[in-house]
Amino acid sequence: MRLLLFLAFLLVPVLEIWLLIQVGSVIGGPLTVALLIAGVLLGGWLVRREGRRVWQALQSAVQTGRMPDRELADGGVIMVGGVLLMVPGLVSDVVGLLCLMPFTRPMMRRLGSRFFERRMERMAARSPYANLYPPSSGAPGADPGANVPQGGRVVHGEVIREERDS
Repeated sequence: MRLLLFLAFLLVPVLEIWLLIQVGSVIGGPLTVALLIAGVLLGGWLVRREGRRVWQALQSAVQTGRMPDRELADGGVIMVGGVLLMVPGLVSDVVGLLCLMPFTRPMMRRLGSRFFERRMERMAARSPYANLYPPSSGAPGADPGANVPQGGRVVHGEVIREERDS
């Protein structure tokens, strides 16, 4: 993972500079700068608009008592898209716009979800408690008895609280 990050921080700026030079040689320097500024302006407008929509959806989900998992993930994807648009470069602008567009955001959300799921599984495998629970046993919709350590058992029941007179 460290090597991958090192290569990313080394190769992405080189790719961005090379692409800016290529685009600048085709359309000219002033138009290339104008293209970068237009990307920042469009991105800022999209971050405000989509961020407002996600915030309203988040508030609605909380008020109805529903877990706002999709809304929180959308907020994270929008934040990543906004940061990528602030980084000068065409590749980062394209990826940032993919994170911000309402019709491409679900794809980016799934990619991020898969990345974090694999990362958490790797971290859990290195945990001292890794042998107690099988991988992905805590996934939503999983069998509730699936995450019980070997030899354990699940006792189904119900909690009844009695109110005492004070």
